[in-house]
Amino acid sequence: MHIEHVAIWVKDLEKMRAFYVDYFNVSSSELYYNPKTQFQSYFLTFESGSRLELMTKKFLAGRAVDIFGYAHLAIAVGGKADVDAFVEKMVSKQYPLLNGPRMTGDGYYEAVVQDPEGNLIELTTDLE
Repeated sequence: MHIEHVAIWVKDLEKMRAFYVDYFNVSSSELYYNPKTQFQSYFLTFESGSRLELMTKKFLAGRAVDIFGYAHLAIAVGGKADVDAFVEKMVSKQYPLLNGPRMTGDGYYEAVVQDPEGNLIELTTDLE
């Protein structure tokens, strides 16, 4: 078994798609649109084969912070220098750096940033 994909509700589907394509070199599916429900989505595929689905529709509720459920998306970007390079690029484009880069107690070198809609992304190395 494996996780087939993870999905995130977003406000600005095109902006979020562009962010993940630009920063993480994912390939994007064509836009899926259901006219009856006004649901729209893209599947973004990483080189490893893992997928992220970005979804939107009218009348989404606001987001709560620090509740049970989704906490962050961890993306292994290479080695320590790669994590540092991602952080530098994202900070230069005004994406918030919330933590790190640092070595964690569980063996990761990571930094935590926010995507354009405030979702947390751990930029990390593979566990050594």
